[in-house]
Order: sequence, then C-alpha cells, then structure tokens
Amino acid sequence: MNQTLRTLIITSFIMGLPLTTHSAEGSGHTHEHEVNKQVEQKSQDHKEEGDGHDEHDEHQDKHGAHKDEQGDHDEEGGGIKLSTDQVSLANIKINTLEPRLMDYDLYAPGEIKANGYTSYHVSPQVDSVVLRRHAALGDHVEKGQALVTLFSETVAEAQALYRVASSEWTRVKRLGRKTVGDKRYVSAQTDYESSYARLKVYGLSKQALQSLSEKSQVLGEYTLNAAIEGAVLLDDFHQGQRVEAGGTLMELANEHALWVEARLTPSAELNLPSGTQAKVKVGSEWFKAKVTQEAHTIDPQTRTRVVRLLVNNDAHRLHPGMFADVYFEFKTSTPVIAVPETALMRGADGDWTVYIEEQTGQFEAVEVELGRSLGKWREIHGIKRGTRVVIEGAFFVASQIAKGGFDPHNH
Repeated sequence: MNQTLRTLIITSFIMGLPLTTHSAEGSGHTHEHEVNKQVEQKSQDHKEEGDGHDEHDEHQDKHGAHKDEQGDHDEEGGGIKLSTDQVSLANIKINTLEPRLMDYDLYAPGEIKANGYTSYHVSPQVDSVVLRRHAALGDHVEKGQALVTLFSETVAEAQALYRVASSEWTRVKRLGRKTVGDKRYVSAQTDYESSYARLKVYGLSKQALQSLSEKSQVLGEYTLNAAIEGAVLLDDFHQGQRVEAGGTLMELANEHALWVEARLTPSAELNLPSGTQAKVKVGSEWFKAKVTQEAHTIDPQTRTRVVRLLVNNDAHRLHPGMFADVYFEFKTSTPVIAVPETALMRGADGDWTVYIEEQTGQFEAVEVELGRSLGKWREIHGIKRGTRVVIEGAFFVASQIAKGGFDPHNH
C-alpha cells in the first residue's frame, strides 16, 4: 500500500467516512478521488455548521446589545428608568403629595343679563297707535319721564266717562251726603273711582288725569311714562304703527345691579347655595358677584344648568348682552390629596393612573380613583401621603413606558 493510500485511509477513519478497499493498486486513484470528494463535502458541512454557529453567536451578541438597550425597563413592564438628562430635557417635575386644604375656582361661561326684578316692560294695555316717541334706544331715563304718546279709541271712551264721573262726584261732594242722599252719593263716588282706576291701568299719570279733569287734554291721546329709572334696552316700534294690547314697546332696566347667568354642565355636582362668592371677568376687567339663585331644571335648548348671580354695576361698565367668564370660589372643608389634571393619564385598560418615583429616576404607573374636581386640580384616592408623583411631564413618562411594552424581540 503506497503512502498516499495510507494517508487517505487514516483520514477517512478520522472523519468517519466509509471506505471500500480494493486489492488492485490501479483502483487506488479512483478511491482516492472518491475520498477526496467525501472529505471536501464533510469539510464543507463543518464549515457551514461553523457559519451557523457564527450567525447564532452574532444573534446572541445583537440580542445582548438589545438587552442592554432595553435594560432601563422594569422586568414587569410597568415602570421605566430615566436618566438625569432625560428628566431635565422632558421638564419632568415631581411633587411629594401631602393632604392640604384647597382653595380653588370652578369656571363656567356666562352672560350679563338685565335684572328681571328691577327691569320694566313698557306696553299699552289696549290696542293703540303710536303718535310720538320721547326716548330712544340706549337713553338713560328718570322715573316719570315721558317715553311714548299713543292714541286709542278705548282710552277716548274711558276718558269721556271719567270726565262725567269726575264732574258728578265733585258736585255731589259739594252738596253733601245729607242733601243728595246715600244712594246718589255712593253711586257718584263709585263711578268716579272706577273710571279713575281704569285710566290708571291704561297708563295715564296722575298729572294726565288732572289735565283731563280740567278738559285741557285731547280725548284718546295718552302718554306712557317711565315707571323706573334706567336705560332703554329695547325700542322696537315706529311712529304711526298700530300695536296690540300687551305688545312691548320699550324695555327699561336699572343697571345699578345686573344679573350674570352662568351655565354649568348637568353632570357638575356642585352645591351652590345663595351667597356663594364668585369672580366675573368681562374683557380685561374683574367684578365680584354672588349667587342669588340656582336653577333646578335643565335648559332644553342648551342642555345646561343655569346659575344666576348678582353683580354691582354702579360704574355702568357692564351692559346686558355682554359675555362673561365666571369663576366660583370654593375651599375644601378637610385636607385632601390632589394632583393637577395634567398629572393624570389613561392606562392601557382605560383606568386613570399617575406616575410615582420610587427611586431617583425610577418611575412606575399606579392606578388611582378620581374624586372631586378642584378647578385645575383633581382629588385622588389610592395614593399614600408622602408619595412622590410626577405633576408635569407625565405624558413623556407614559410614552417611555409604552415603548417598553412593545419590545419587538418580546424579551
């Protein structure tokens, strides 16, 4: 056996290759060729297997690097570790929660309204025709000042009856009860008083009735005067226009004290008794107001609950129709634990959560129950006093925890 064949047999034995021996030396070259092919194939297999191990090692290295990158996340997936630079750049602010008394404001949109208890509608009590106006929209009028002169057939008849009754009553009084008798005396007095009352209801003033008795006033004409001091808020008529009984010609309002109607959502469970203090902002000016009454029904148009307040307007800077921002002032009767509304975030299951700092830079989400709304703050339950809670930057913390929850390698 030559040296080459010996070498091939030894190699085949080591590599575990099958080898068929031949007695003829001439066949050695053929077998050598076959062994070489098998050795080369085996070597290639080992190489590929080695490459596979290399790829696995490379995957292990990459996984290790990813693990290092994800090492900041808690194993449970509910927390995150942030560096000092991240906390600073994200402007994360942390506060130690302690129970305390809270002074807070509750906002509601509002509108300035005329004081319905001091306003007055000027309207004829019988069908009439407008002859002349004596005041215009926006004018400030004094009590007793002439507003509009009208004409009415009904008033003319009543004035005529009044003249007759007034003349008869004057004569009977002069003669005396004993002379005219009780029946005539009482009848004259009754006719006079009823005709007088009728014209008063129609809107004639005491001076107008006196002029009528003196026959210096044209029958049918009468003037409506201001019953209160105030401003003309409504002026909806034209001269020569016929107006029906009860139709509003003008609206007067005493603007020394006005109403503010604040509108709250029906779900706002607030106790707003009469006398509750509030601040009202109109434009850039602030005014003090107090609750006078709270509606117990829901407005069918706006679906809101109306709270009425009274505001002093001696300086006449407020006018009906102006929009206002109303801030009700409250104070808790007992200490509460509260956080800013911005500190609250929705968890993956929809529950409200806050983020607490257990160690420096180590944040974890904790579910809480919400209590009363305290303006920009919210009362919470489920957090112990002394807990350090993120009050600013909670969104950043939540987003970092969310990233940890979506690890593509599922580690």
